[in-house]
Parts: sequence; C-alpha cells; structure tokens
Amino acid sequence: MDLSRFPRRRYTQGFTPLEHLPNFTKALAATCPDGAGPNVWIKRDDMLGLTPGGNKTRKLEFLVADALAQGADTLITCGAPQSNHCRATLSAAVKEGMKCRFVIEERVPNSYKVDASGNNFLFRLLGVEAITVVPAGTNMLAAMQQVAGEVAGLGRKGYIVPGGGSNAMGGLGYVACAQELQQQFFDQGVQIDKIVVGSGSSGTHGGLLAGFLGNHIHIPLIGIGVSRDPADQNPLVHKEAQAVCDLLGLGITVSADAVVSHGNWWRPKYSVPNAAMVEAVQMLARTEAILLDPVYTGKIMAGLIGLARQGHLKPDENVLFIHTGGAPSLHAYEAEVLGLVDMPA
Repeated sequence: MDLSRFPRRRYTQGFTPLEHLPNFTKALAATCPDGAGPNVWIKRDDMLGLTPGGNKTRKLEFLVADALAQGADTLITCGAPQSNHCRATLSAAVKEGMKCRFVIEERVPNSYKVDASGNNFLFRLLGVEAITVVPAGTNMLAAMQQVAGEVAGLGRKGYIVPGGGSNAMGGLGYVACAQELQQQFFDQGVQIDKIVVGSGSSGTHGGLLAGFLGNHIHIPLIGIGVSRDPADQNPLVHKEAQAVCDLLGLGITVSADAVVSHGNWWRPKYSVPNAAMVEAVQMLARTEAILLDPVYTGKIMAGLIGLARQGHLKPDENVLFIHTGGAPSLHAYEAEVLGLVDMPA
C-alpha cells in the first residue's frame, strides 16, 4: 500500500523498538497453569515522538498534515481529564507553531482538576490556549464545533481533531505501523503468533487491522477494551477499519469476524483503577523497567496476563504487546499504582 499520496508530518526518527521481554515472560509463566506461559514481546510506541510519545503520535502525523494543508492555525480536540491524546495534540501544535484548545469530558463526575498532576500538568506546561470542561454524555463534536466558532471569531482557522485521533485519516498512522512491523519481523527474524492491542476510540485497533488486511499480514489481533465490552466495541473497530480501507481504495470488505476484543479488564469504569491493572503495572516495571499507565496500557497488559492465565495465549507462543504510551498519567495515580489504597478486583 502506498501512503505517499497522503500529506504527512514526521515526528519520529526511524522505527520504534521491537523487544523481547525475558524477565516479564518468566514472571508471567510462574503465575500460569503448569508454570508455562507465552513469550512476550513489546512494540515500544511509548517511544514515539511528541512529548512523551504514545500511539496518538502516529495518527497526528497525518491529521496535522491535513490541518496545515487546509490552512488551519489552531488544533481543537477532546478527551478525558487525563487525556494522552489531548497532550499529544498540544505537543504537535507546539511543534508546528499552532495554538491548541481542548474540550474535556468529565466521564467520572468532578474528576477534572486544573491543578492535577500527570497530563494535566503537561497541559499547562506546554501552554494549552483554552480548556472547556463539559459533563459526561455531552455531544463532543458539537462542543468542538462551538470552540471552532469562537476561534473563527478571532479571525483564525480551527481544525477539529476527533477524540483519540480516530477517523480514517488518523487510522493511516497504524497502517504505517503495520508496514513497520512487517519490516521489523523480517529484519529481526521474529515470528509473532498473536498481537494484543488496546481498543478504545478504535483508531489504533482499526487502523492496525486495516494495515494487516492490506499488507496480507495474517496474525490475529486481540483487542483489550478500555471502556466497552465487545458488543459495543467491535462495531466501532469494524467501522474504523472499513473507513481506512475505503480511504486507501483497497476494495476490501472487512469481515465482522476479523474484529476480536475482550472487555473483562476495564471495569469498574473507564479510567477507574482496579487490582489487575496495578498488578500489571508493577510486574512490568519491576521486571523490565518499562512504565505502563493506569487508564490504558495497564488495563491492556492486565488483559494479556489474564488471557495467558486462562490459556487463550498458549505456552511458547510469541505474543506481541503494542505499548501505546501514557506514562505521564501515572503521577496522577501514585497511591493506586503503588497498592497503597484498596480497589476493585
């Protein structure tokens, strides 16, 4: 597939590392039936460019290029109070000499605090122009359009970046990732049997699926939902994958069966910690010195651990974990991730 016909900004030099996790693999195996578990690998998209990396960078390379091509001078996006996507979008705006505004949705009531640590601190440090806070259930597109109107009233031009950067244009970032992985598997002589990826706003999961279909990569993708169960999540991923395939003109009809996700590890609510997440964050930090976050990657890795213990990930399979970043929000959940407070299982 040729992505060169789409404008693209480059925020990362070279490929992100593809690494084996020997210490984590051993620790996980010790907790699995018969003391045997999968060989775990990691794709370090936490090391992508923009402060300080994460999966949104790949999407923003295409979205920001589109914004600039349209003459925009202000990026407008939305997310939750500790949104990695908002932070990455703001970082891209700084790089490009643009302004940036957010609409923050309090999915958990009273969870936004202007002086909070984590990504909220980075919002202020990086110089977000304005933040509009709205209650859960707000029509986020309408709220962003209102902000775009305010920007237009100042004689400027806003560009709305969808939540999570998840639309067909943003999904091209993970088509590019699929091509990158294919090259790394060849260069490093690695055979991967299954891939575990986070499934939230659907851009990463759906874009990667489209990239795999278009590049004939026949490796099962297993999504771990961070906010929804499969009945609600899978249609979103399917829609995103189809939209990306259509944008690329692949002539592919994405099968509903190609979308696989699990929803057992996100509860009790989106962004609310649980014990399985804490175990996952601690295990990877204490075996490989790699940081996960409490909202996304911690729960996604909890899913990988759970699937291994349940036998869905077989002993001696090579399983790749896509690390989508998010470490700044660790600092907003210090007591929880250190296990100093009680929380749901």
